[in-house]
Amino acid sequence: MMEASVSRDRVGSEGLLKRHWPILVGFLALALPTLLSLAQQEWSRERGVHEPLVIVTGAWLIWREFQTLHLRPQRGDPAVTAAILLPALLAYAFGRSFDFLILEAAGLYAAGLACAYEVLGGAILKRLWFPLFYLLFALPAPGWLLDFATAPLKELASTLTTHLLQMFGVPIVREGVTLFVAQYQLLVEDACAGMNAILGLTALGLFYAYLQHGASWRFCAALAVVIIPIAVLANVVRIIILVLITWWFGNEAAQGYLHGMAGLVTFATGLFLVFLVDAGLSRLRLFRESEA
Repeated sequence: MMEASVSRDRVGSEGLLKRHWPILVGFLALALPTLLSLAQQEWSRERGVHEPLVIVTGAWLIWREFQTLHLRPQRGDPAVTAAILLPALLAYAFGRSFDFLILEAAGLYAAGLACAYEVLGGAILKRLWFPLFYLLFALPAPGWLLDFATAPLKELASTLTTHLLQMFGVPIVREGVTLFVAQYQLLVEDACAGMNAILGLTALGLFYAYLQHGASWRFCAALAVVIIPIAVLANVVRIIILVLITWWFGNEAAQGYLHGMAGLVTFATGLFLVFLVDAGLSRLRLFRESEA
């Protein structure tokens, strides 16, 4: 009897698809053009390379959590659905018409949220809070936010790089965000400032923390705060690599294939540091629990 009750209450994805396939088809009709635009305009840039990975892993998280739920889907309040869906569709239409990709993607996300609420109800969406929050990292970051955030990060990364290399006898001086090493001049651009790494590392760090520790928002928040200096440090490593390549092999080498390799080293360094911090925080939490 207990097993039969659980099976009746468990969410059935096949049954939901059969009952609500028109909603899914309508959402896909909105999503496919937006995904194509994102692939052409955003995902080909360094600041957006993490976004398709977030979409894939976020969809997998939703499917994974969906299989473990033992709640009966209940149709959401139509008034709430309309209050979310109508502004979302207006934002989507405006963004699509005027090539405002950020607004278009945000409208699509809100429309998907409204559809999920209508089909599943609020109780299930509360259980899926982390995957839904995680998918926000797939939205393109506003340009004004990037400009605002990268200015101090560029200054910080340039200063740290200059001081560290001068300690080891590298002939480097700094003027603003421009570095002079020997006869070469290097400009620390937005891609090297840390914002791109912060967004990507935060997303993947939270994904890792969720898989390891579950929906502990306090632990995720603590890890997100620590990721910011990790991202800056990782980008300092990147700039140091590019400066040394320029000094040893010339500017053409630093701007070619090795430039991309430096970016991969940066991201790998950041992820490694995230894993180390996670291990340290986990040990600290276990120590406090044992002392309590």
